[in-house]
Amino acid sequence: MPRAQFSHVETWVFDLDNTLYPPEARLFDQIEQRMTDYVMRELGVDFAHANSLRARYWREHGTTLAGLMTVHGLEPDPYLAEVHDIDLSVIMASPALRDAIVALPGRKVIYTNGSREHARRVTRALGIDGVFDAVYGIEDADYLPKPDETAFARVFGRDGFDTSRAAMFEDDPRNLAVPHALGMRTVLVGPGEPAPHIQHHTDDLADFLARLK
Repeated sequence: MPRAQFSHVETWVFDLDNTLYPPEARLFDQIEQRMTDYVMRELGVDFAHANSLRARYWREHGTTLAGLMTVHGLEPDPYLAEVHDIDLSVIMASPALRDAIVALPGRKVIYTNGSREHARRVTRALGIDGVFDAVYGIEDADYLPKPDETAFARVFGRDGFDTSRAAMFEDDPRNLAVPHALGMRTVLVGPGEPAPHIQHHTDDLADFLARLK
């Protein structure tokens, strides 16, 4: 991986879940269970129906929350608080990841489809709190989720960085299409198929970043 391809990067944008920590932590198993429970209770449907809606809204709307808001008019903040109230003891601190992020030149940003508070809790558990210049949650996109182009425009506009001098790290290939179109370097973290909008691919974020020194 040529370091020169990242030599112009001044802003490093990271997704949170399954990007800054490995999917083996299985935090999303907990989150998805809480999502399904929430849908069951709020919509008065059984487990199978709720689980189907959770998955369908993620596919069709970008997040389950976006589908619940669009189709059912549910309020976002109680949902976000409940589904992210999970056990983080399964996450191990990563000194190697912290060192690699700290060593990056320029601005470091988190942008997640989860809430800001969820991002703060996870980064504390990982031992990487305090190394980011900004943390943006779905609230900062007015609850529009990635990969919606407007969501990116709102968050990137709030931060004001130059997308032509930035890089985006994501575990969801869908969420790299808009950053690529904006001129950002794109890195898929974890499994995924090759695609024109994915310029780099890694299964080990800390190692990938360390090799950019």
